[in-house]
Amino acid sequence: MSVAGKRGKKKEEGKKKGMKEKKGGKKEETSGFKGIVRIVGKDIKGEKSLKWALLEIKGFGHTLSHAVAKVIEEKLGIPPERRVGELSEEELKKVEELLRNVHRYLPSFMLNRCKDYVSGKDVHVIMNDLGFAVRQDIEREKNIFTWRGFRHMYGQKVRGQRTKNTGRTGIAVGVVRKKK
Repeated sequence: MSVAGKRGKKKEEGKKKGMKEKKGGKKEETSGFKGIVRIVGKDIKGEKSLKWALLEIKGFGHTLSHAVAKVIEEKLGIPPERRVGELSEEELKKVEELLRNVHRYLPSFMLNRCKDYVSGKDVHVIMNDLGFAVRQDIEREKNIFTWRGFRHMYGQKVRGQRTKNTGRTGIAVGVVRKKK
């Protein structure tokens, strides 16, 4: 018996033992299901539940995503376990609006920009705006010549870590032996 014949036989045996084969390799989908959904500029798989899909958005961590999922359930009536692909266009717009204005619904200690330097308000910055805000903060530190700014300028550790052994850059310099 050839090798191909043995493999075919094993497949048949597997089917007999109760192994289920997926139809067409896809899960069952409802008519209004979307495979990929775009929320706040991020493509998210439609199979994910709402509270886990929020984790993929830059600026939302584990704690904040669960808190926002509860706010969405209270304000919009969308359960956190609902898959993102099942949401209608209207619901997605409402969710996106809530995510952009999450600072209105959560306490200030959960936000990433408490007392913003420019506006003086408590805001939560997400996606590309977050990266821009961090870069602006670092540039401001450099321009006003704070200690943190100096550390950023010279590429050193900023938060008080030790630098004797770690954080070395440049060429490796070894120990030179004495000539005999």
